[in-house]
Amino acid sequence: DLADPYPTEFCIGAAGYPEKHFEAPNLRADVERVKQKVDAGAEYIVTQMFFDNRYYFSFVSECRDQGIDVPIIPGLRILTNPRQITSIPRTFHCEIPEALAHEIGSTPHQARDIGVAWTVEQARELLDAGVPSVHFFVMTSSGAINTVLAELGI
Repeated sequence: DLADPYPTEFCIGAAGYPEKHFEAPNLRADVERVKQKVDAGAEYIVTQMFFDNRYYFSFVSECRDQGIDVPIIPGLRILTNPRQITSIPRTFHCEIPEALAHEIGSTPHQARDIGVAWTVEQARELLDAGVPSVHFFVMTSSGAINTVLAELGI
């Protein structure tokens, strides 16, 4: 009943793009858009997936420079299939680091193990840097995520 509302644990989050949204002219303009979301009430930001933590740290720095002080949660995805080396950048407009693409491309039968190891190292670096939490994008199976969490001791 709206006439007699009661408090809830509901809050609003927003998306952010560490490598900038593909329609934005540059990262600064993209972060200005994120600031509009926060000014409109977003209490936290979850980033689009990225595979190079430098993008996250640069994004957070730019957000802080523009006065955005809400938590910024990094979004990670585990590569588990060699086809993802081309499909993910094309679909999500994010970069796969050359070292990761090369390792998976040269040993495609080990793609899942390579992707898990990469994500474990990414998550460790982010957690060691004090991120508020980590968001994992799970598309079809939680198996790889469970392995990452086990490796992290979570």
